[in-house]
Amino acid sequence: MKAKRHAKILEIISENSVDTQEELLRLLGEEGFAVTQATVSRDIKELRLIKTLASSGGYRYTVPRTGVEKISSQFHSLFEQAALHVDYAQNIVIVKCLSGMAQAVCAAMDSLHWESVMATIAGDDTFICITKDEDRAIRLTVQLRKLYNEGE
Repeated sequence: MKAKRHAKILEIISENSVDTQEELLRLLGEEGFAVTQATVSRDIKELRLIKTLASSGGYRYTVPRTGVEKISSQFHSLFEQAALHVDYAQNIVIVKCLSGMAQAVCAAMDSLHWESVMATIAGDDTFICITKDEDRAIRLTVQLRKLYNEGE
């Protein structure tokens, strides 16, 4: 549950300008996570979120670039638990996930800023990664399959 909540937090802060723990708590509640302010505070600390200046002039929670190793580990764990199948079509990589998990896995992947991924789009149980060309899509497919041993 903690891994799902962490992934949801990463998704929320990537899609919203969240500047307080209370706002994050409210948004988590809207997503079905009944947690306390103390839990949110611990999650922020564990994810090593920081407040950075937003374009609006206020501040918002973001993932520091130095926390990439921890986020990477969390992404790998979440991906291994949620991914069911990975394939590609031309320059698009398609990832099938457990129902309700695609957005969380996609948000965690986005936070890693993979060089080969130009953009992602997530639904309920599927997300896609758009790469520059088919060669990169093939390499990404192989990498992702290795994360949950489908390719073996």
